[in-house]
Amino acid sequence: MIAMTREVSPRIQNCELSHLGREEIDPAKAIAEHRRYQACLLELGCEVQRLPVLPQNPDAVFVEDTAIVFDELAVITRPGAESRRPETPSVTKALKPYRDLAGIESPGTLDGGDVLCMGKQIFVGLSTRSSESGIEQLRRITSAHGYTVTGVEIQGCLHLKSAATQIAPETILLNPDWVHPDAFSDFDLLDVDPGEPFGGNALLVGETVVYPAAYPRTLKRLKDRGLAVCTVEAGELAKAEGGVTCCSLILHT
Repeated sequence: MIAMTREVSPRIQNCELSHLGREEIDPAKAIAEHRRYQACLLELGCEVQRLPVLPQNPDAVFVEDTAIVFDELAVITRPGAESRRPETPSVTKALKPYRDLAGIESPGTLDGGDVLCMGKQIFVGLSTRSSESGIEQLRRITSAHGYTVTGVEIQGCLHLKSAATQIAPETILLNPDWVHPDAFSDFDLLDVDPGEPFGGNALLVGETVVYPAAYPRTLKRLKDRGLAVCTVEAGELAKAEGGVTCCSLILHT
């Protein structure tokens, strides 16, 4: 596995925010969190490839939003926040040796954080960052490879994967207050603890779940399911509406 990451911008304090009030972000702590996150990926067998640093782009550490990587191809997105679109050229260059590439074109917008892939089923959050045009383009691009694309209503959060992420081959970790469980009726569901609404973002790497230490009750639910978990601190990155899926692009070579 390859995990593509990008270093934290010193301007992360100026990140885009949609559902959180702005808090002071300590860049040094954010960098330390990100390094531990990368170390976790290395421990899980990933080759970490660092994308070029973009110090002027506050959200550049959240590389997930710039591309969706499938076995057959990669789709370069057109992020819903205009400030993030300069992040995509370097991702395009990095992915080109590994995948055929397609792209979302204007007027469509699509953030990778809205895209949850469960086998050949693709769920896309109908958010402020991903438009119907972007979703339809993704449907057209992937249909030739046997994928289906379903738009999913979300509320109260930035991206679909703020509320729902894969934690095992047929299992989704879910905040049912932000996305309705009926959208995932074909899968086994594990709810976050009600007191930890932001606990729905987890990253499955191989057979291990990378998970923020800030949500201990949901963490216990994961472990009670018998799942292997690598916990990381991600509190500073969370202030920028980032989660553990946001900070890498995972691809199998």
